[in-house]
Amino acid sequence: MSIDRLQQLIIEKKNPTVVGLDPRPEYIPPHILAEHMAQKGETLEAAADAFYAFNCGLIDTLADIVPAVKPQSAYYELLGPAGVVALHNTVAYAKSKGLYVILDGKRNDIGSTAAAYSDAYLGRVTVGNTTYAPFDADSLTVNAYLGSDGLRPFLETCKTFDKSIFALVKTSNPSSGELQDLRIGDSTLYTVVGDLLDHLGQDSIGICGYSNLGAVVGATYPAEAKALRERLPHTFFLVPGYGAQGGGAADVAPCFAEGGRGAVVNSSRAIMCAWKKTTTGDGSDYQEAARAEAVRMQQDIAGVVGV
Repeated sequence: MSIDRLQQLIIEKKNPTVVGLDPRPEYIPPHILAEHMAQKGETLEAAADAFYAFNCGLIDTLADIVPAVKPQSAYYELLGPAGVVALHNTVAYAKSKGLYVILDGKRNDIGSTAAAYSDAYLGRVTVGNTTYAPFDADSLTVNAYLGSDGLRPFLETCKTFDKSIFALVKTSNPSSGELQDLRIGDSTLYTVVGDLLDHLGQDSIGICGYSNLGAVVGATYPAEAKALRERLPHTFFLVPGYGAQGGGAADVAPCFAEGGRGAVVNSSRAIMCAWKKTTTGDGSDYQEAARAEAVRMQQDIAGVVGV
């Protein structure tokens, strides 16, 4: 099972974290951006090439200590077609280094449109007699708030190609409660969604005890995360909100089951932009800075939850 692979990588590396690869031009060390602008000018193509080069440098320095990476598709779509190519190439490079890749697209629709999203990011597409895996990510974030019609096509793809998805349940943003905390009888909307995931994931529970239908649960709401962890014992959590959004190790701890199982915590800007806080500040040591921050995060979280 796909989630089994992620959990095993976490155990092997004793590190329940995922690095978000969310580049913007201002996050790229100047010498990398300048190199590619010298070749292609101040173009979207130059920026996309710089994104990919930066990502490869981060992956090279982090692949032995982190189990997974999470590129957010919006940052690549920002650059148009060239950025989408950079996203595709980033996914492929990360997988070649043995990393589990969660593509953060928060996609959703119903029927054939949901199936198309699912085939694009997780599945296969056939042209004539040739079959392609357009992105071939290991996992994809999806929006659960269209109900089961919007989840089942993704689940079918997960079953066929051994993939996973993480559906939005209790997100980390400040306004999440405007809708997600609304009462439905004796429950909140986000707990109703969590229960739906638990039900739909029952036939894909792996040897690690978790299904291939995971939940996005923000570190910025630790009390809610604790209640969801107890309510959803077979649901793996993808946890945003650590670091730049204000969540700390104590906040993510409730997302984990005993032994540091059942969750992976994301950090993006704190690792990607760590080079901006070094003594040089010019980006020449971006790999060393990213690695140091990734190790600090690992130790911070492991010190609270253990693995």
